[in-house]
Amino acid sequence: MRGLYIHLPFCVKKCSYCDFYSLPARLGSLESYVQAVVHESCRYAGLSFQTLYLGGGTPSLLGARNLRNLVGGIRKSLDLSKLVESTIEVNPESATSELFEAVKEAGFNRVSIGVQSLSDHELQSVGRIHNAAQAIEAIKIARRLGFKSVSVDIIIGLPGQSWSTLRKALETLVGAGVAHISLYCLSLEEGTPLEKSPPEDLPLDDTQAQLFEQARAFLLGCEFAHYEISNFALKGYECLHNLNYWRGGEYVGLGPAAASHLYGRRFRNRADLDAYVERPDGIIEDVEELNARDKASEEAMLRLRLLVEGLDVSELAARFGQDNIEPLTSRLDRMAHDRLLVFDGLRYRLTPSRILTSNPIFAEVLCF
Repeated sequence: MRGLYIHLPFCVKKCSYCDFYSLPARLGSLESYVQAVVHESCRYAGLSFQTLYLGGGTPSLLGARNLRNLVGGIRKSLDLSKLVESTIEVNPESATSELFEAVKEAGFNRVSIGVQSLSDHELQSVGRIHNAAQAIEAIKIARRLGFKSVSVDIIIGLPGQSWSTLRKALETLVGAGVAHISLYCLSLEEGTPLEKSPPEDLPLDDTQAQLFEQARAFLLGCEFAHYEISNFALKGYECLHNLNYWRGGEYVGLGPAAASHLYGRRFRNRADLDAYVERPDGIIEDVEELNARDKASEEAMLRLRLLVEGLDVSELAARFGQDNIEPLTSRLDRMAHDRLLVFDGLRYRLTPSRILTSNPIFAEVLCF
């Protein structure tokens, strides 16, 4: 499987916790940006993709016309005839019936709505510009227009958040027919306004972990599978685009700061909007080629994120050679002995108690 990611680095206002490459007050560049993305897509002319993901930023700021021009433009050079999943991220404040109709006409079959919270206080505390009513309305519009695959993001650990507000949000979302929920624990990223001036009512790490466990138990009780560290889905509604990342598949990223993994090479575009618009195919950097042993370790780390699927080392051996995975297998066996991983004779999986503290485990897996 091969995925196509398109980065839209535009937003009305940057949230206080965000460290993604996104730029407020640059909406006048939308049309020229669409043209640049279409131009960059020619670099990969003829490649076929099975998933498409428009992320950001705020892709819904494209509006109907720019969205049609973007998708129509890249279809001229890329083979999108075999798409099985097409996702666009939508923020509630820009989610209109007109936009969702254009999204549907453009061939998208999945929408990911940046809800984050259904408490107006929590939303305002981190600079979100929508309110709970707008988020609920966005979900209703998507469902009314026939989108069966609706995903939402929720942040755990927002200022003032309690299990009461979180539970109410989850109950509302499940009741509204949402099929996929991503739960992200809030982190204070270096250099962000939230990190520089954290509010006093920010939940402590232990409280955040408890909220996550309570949310996890609630969603499992609603027949959602906890299929990846931060992701829950009803059966058949897992995000195929992200599964391709975690399974070590190929992907192409278009736009500044977008990353690619193609033909055994990893590379990314420089995070520079102006340079990108001027020369969209000339800002590639961080090119890296991994040898078989390193690639096996990296893929093992990614697959351990898949809590249900887990890691089958025999698959890695078939692809990379037994000699290249023996050091990795030794590390995995040692961690299974220490009860950091579970091994059932075929697959390694994260121990449930280590889901939120998995980074040291991943670092050990990647110990080339």
